[in-house]
Amino acid sequence: MKDEQIIVGGQAVIEGVMMRAPHSYAVAVRRADGQIVAKAERLPSLAEKYPLLKVPVLRGAGILIHSMILGIKALNYSANVAFHEDNGEAEAAAAVNETLTAAPSNLKANATLAVAAQPAVKEAKKTTTAAAAGSMVFAIIFNVFLFIVLPLLLTNMLFVYLGGGTLNAQSANGHWYADAWAWLQAALHPVRPSIMFNLVDGLIRMTFFLLMITSFSFLRDIRRVFEYHGAEHKVVYNWESGEELTVENARRQPRQHPRCGTSFLMVVMLVSIIAFSVVKFDSLFFNFLVRVLLMPLVAGISYEIIRASAKSKLQWFFAIITRPGLWLQNITTKEPDDAQLEVAIYSLKEALKLEPTV
Repeated sequence: MKDEQIIVGGQAVIEGVMMRAPHSYAVAVRRADGQIVAKAERLPSLAEKYPLLKVPVLRGAGILIHSMILGIKALNYSANVAFHEDNGEAEAAAAVNETLTAAPSNLKANATLAVAAQPAVKEAKKTTTAAAAGSMVFAIIFNVFLFIVLPLLLTNMLFVYLGGGTLNAQSANGHWYADAWAWLQAALHPVRPSIMFNLVDGLIRMTFFLLMITSFSFLRDIRRVFEYHGAEHKVVYNWESGEELTVENARRQPRQHPRCGTSFLMVVMLVSIIAFSVVKFDSLFFNFLVRVLLMPLVAGISYEIIRASAKSKLQWFFAIITRPGLWLQNITTKEPDDAQLEVAIYSLKEALKLEPTV
């Protein structure tokens, strides 16, 4: 494999960038003291470990899940570094080494202290891992509610009203709580999803997403992440141009990239509109369940569409389906400064060091 054939990508993290190559990845984070701290590892071949992931559609779902796990891992590392908790074991080891150097005549006592400190370090790591797992579970539940449950309910209510149903139902006894329950029953009378139903559902979902990221972009910390997102794209473009990886070369590159996850989200939305219209029920619960269970399939099909569209004969189609994602990147990426570009370049170089052909 030649250097120019190596496809790289990445993800913005807290005060840093994660860069990924075919066989490796690296996370580089700038500490508060200005130092860049990096972590790099080789990536196992999922296709070799799980032969089923060579099958079209399945491979896309596998890549998506693996990317999510890797992204969470990178975010946890960046958070630990940014908040001066980068590696409890490393700090403990450094403290032990310092003690041993200062008092070599008392090695046995110092070694005993080091052994005694290990449970505390392990306990701290367990606490951090538990907190990260708890945050991930909360994030999944929140996103399922915001981007699946709520759009489905709102769309159902809208179609009940447009279909001639009534949202002014009243109970027999006239109590407010009974009236509210009657109204809810009328509004949530299940409507069998159609193409138009799922189109409206997708538009509501995308509206929520746009409102969320636009609101977040005004927060200083999130804006910093968006700036690192822009730095990641510029450095990827720098690598793809074949020019030397430098701040000067990266600075003049565009910050919108067609292979960004935002472009993928647009394709997912279009595929989901069709998929959810094929598999449908006269039950809100089952329609919700279908949306959750079919997401790996939708992601796998979306991956194959982007993969096929990237071929030379279909470049025009690839340009069309990724255009909305490029527009969206005007929000999710911001212009980075030279220090942020330096971190992104450092991350990519660390990842490339582990590539067998570089």
